[in-house]
Amino acid sequence: MGPQGSGKSTQADLLSQQLNLPHIETGEIYRRLSQENSPLGQKVKEILDKGDLIDDQTTFEVVDKYLAAITGGFIIDGFPRTLIQAQRERFPIDKVVYLRLSDDQAVKRLMRRGRADDTPAVIKERLNLYHSQTEPILDHYRQSGKLVEIDGRGTIEQVNQLIKNAISP
Repeated sequence: MGPQGSGKSTQADLLSQQLNLPHIETGEIYRRLSQENSPLGQKVKEILDKGDLIDDQTTFEVVDKYLAAITGGFIIDGFPRTLIQAQRERFPIDKVVYLRLSDDQAVKRLMRRGRADDTPAVIKERLNLYHSQTEPILDHYRQSGKLVEIDGRGTIEQVNQLIKNAISP
C-alpha cells in the first residue's frame, strides 16, 4: 500500500520475482478493462477518466474473478483501497507493506512516468481520494499486527531491501 507513485507496482514486481509468487495489480487490470468494449470496461473507463476510485462492488467483482484461478500465495497491489474492502477480507493476508511517500514526492514521480491519465488535476484527485479512503485502512492492519511501514523515498534497491528485511520470518 501507499500513495500513487510510491513504487507499489515496482516493488511488487520485484518481490514477485524474488519470492516466485504471482503479482496481481488491480490498477493494470482496470486499465486493461477500460480498453474493452464491455459494460464493465466502459464503467471502469468512465471512473478512471474522472480520477475516481473504482467502487467497492465493482472491485470485489474484478478481484474475485482474477483471484479465482490462483492457488497458493500471491502479491497484490491496489487492493484493498477502502476500509470496507479491507474488512471484507477475500483471502488470508500475511503482511501489508505500506510505502510512505509525501504528496510532493508522489506528484514528481507520477509526472515523470508520463501516462495519459497522469495529469496534475487527476493526480491531485487520486491523492485526495487516497488520503480520505485508503489511509484509514492503515490503522485496520496496524491493529491486526500485519502492517509493515517502509520509507519509500530510497532507490528501488534500497526500498526492496527494506521490504525483504521487514517481511522475512
